[in-house]
Amino acid sequence: MRQSLQASYVLHSRPYRNTSKLLDIFSREQGRRVLVARGARQGNSRLQGQLLPFIPLLLSWQGQGEVQTLTAAETGTLLTPLKGRKVLTAFYLNELLLRLLARDDPHPALYDAYAQTLQRLSGSSDRASDEEAGLRLFECFLLQELGYGLVLDHEVSSGGVLQAQQLYCYQPERGPWVIESKQDCENGLLVHGSTLLALQQGDLYAADAHTEHHNLMLREAKMLIRINLARHLGAKPLQSRELYIQQKQLLKS
Repeated sequence: MRQSLQASYVLHSRPYRNTSKLLDIFSREQGRRVLVARGARQGNSRLQGQLLPFIPLLLSWQGQGEVQTLTAAETGTLLTPLKGRKVLTAFYLNELLLRLLARDDPHPALYDAYAQTLQRLSGSSDRASDEEAGLRLFECFLLQELGYGLVLDHEVSSGGVLQAQQLYCYQPERGPWVIESKQDCENGLLVHGSTLLALQQGDLYAADAHTEHHNLMLREAKMLIRINLARHLGAKPLQSRELYIQQKQLLKS
């Protein structure tokens, strides 16, 4: 089977034999694939500076079976290179896709969300809150695309519409339900309706990112999505998350 000029990103690469690379790619129309880039590690290969993460590519390949052969690569519109913590954030996105996406299962809308998230990361904003908001929205959309979407539009016990000021107890296997006091939420996560509605509407960004309410929303969204992701990621730790923790510890020392 031959594929030509498919919009793709490299999620991960590793050496293969003496001069080649094995590429885990995410293609808009073909999903996650594994390709062998023959001769890509040779010094005179024009692929040396192309087959890198976070660069939009147009890839062509052919072959049968699980591993197919890259035949051509073209670079798309280049983004501003990522630096510092943004690199680790982008690697985290890649690791989520590698761990959770099945091979040969196209997700065009998820591909677009991934590309948009990378574009935001490479943008001019250096506010950590903007970076975190974009990350939470991508994680939420990823869960939805995989069929594990959060309940964000109603309260499960009555079916009623969520209220922004209401405090809910969110249980991953059920969704949000109204409680009278915090003590009633023993096996769930306390979360405000405003956080759930912001996730549903894709609007975790704030003009004033340092308000107490916005910071609370980001904390609640992080815990809510982390608990739900953990159910599908399994026990193996994420390498990107461990690297981020190590970096924070180094900066403190």
